[in-house]
Amino acid sequence: MPPKRLKIGLSACFSHADPSRSLFTNKTLQYVEQSIAHWLMSAGAMVVMVPCPTGETARGDVKLSHYAQWLDGVVMHGGSDVWPGSYGEEPLREAWLGDRIRDLYDLALVEAFEQAGKPIFGVCRGLQLINVAFGGTLYQDIETQHAHPQTLNHRDAVSYDQNFHEIDLVQSSGLARLYPGVLRARVNSIHHQAVKDLAPGFEIEAWSIPDRVPEAIRRRGAARKSYIAATQWHPEFRKEGTHTLDDRPLLMDFLNACTAAQHVLPEPRRSMPGHIRDRAARLLRQALLRRR
Repeated sequence: MPPKRLKIGLSACFSHADPSRSLFTNKTLQYVEQSIAHWLMSAGAMVVMVPCPTGETARGDVKLSHYAQWLDGVVMHGGSDVWPGSYGEEPLREAWLGDRIRDLYDLALVEAFEQAGKPIFGVCRGLQLINVAFGGTLYQDIETQHAHPQTLNHRDAVSYDQNFHEIDLVQSSGLARLYPGVLRARVNSIHHQAVKDLAPGFEIEAWSIPDRVPEAIRRRGAARKSYIAATQWHPEFRKEGTHTLDDRPLLMDFLNACTAAQHVLPEPRRSMPGHIRDRAARLLRQALLRRR
């Protein structure tokens, strides 16, 4: 009998209702970016987008916690800025408002999978959202706020996923163990926000060179707590010939954690530091009801 395929959740991207849009006029769209789904499928995993269960068209009683119980793990998508209010700040510019509704959905999704003890992997915005979910903060804009004489251009609208820089792997970290003998590597860079204050209970596993912006984080104490890891770069965008860090070890590390979690008895539901149980889910529901 062939081995059972993993079922991996993928957080949704949002295109909010827009009366001027000619297609799906004034309808809220939720979608996934193709390459990250294909990245997960490359290892044989089945990918399921986890739609936001609340909103003006909501029916039935399906909750994010139901998805967390059914799926083996979740990947938090890249995408729009994180709303500064999510980490207690006022936006410094209107262009950095982000997407508050998506933040509430993502926070509720992370909360549900953490409480279920299921592995979570974050990509770009996903890393930033995870850091905020557990009590960390962000630079709203690296170039504006990160004081370093050699600050890199972490986002280039023209080159997009072909914008690269080097990172140093923190030796003895979980990331370094995935790449034995690798001290420095090249990765893509498509972001202008980044970790400022690291969330309690996490560690930084890679830094950009030379400006030392956090490029990978992981939850400490994986033997006692569920797996949570994230990268600031997009491993799913890697192309042969770019001489960038191999994405395969990252993918297999996450999927192996999902397999291992299948054999762990679930613990009583627990809350993340700074969050009461189901707080994010309630805030999401309240925010969407106010939009009606």
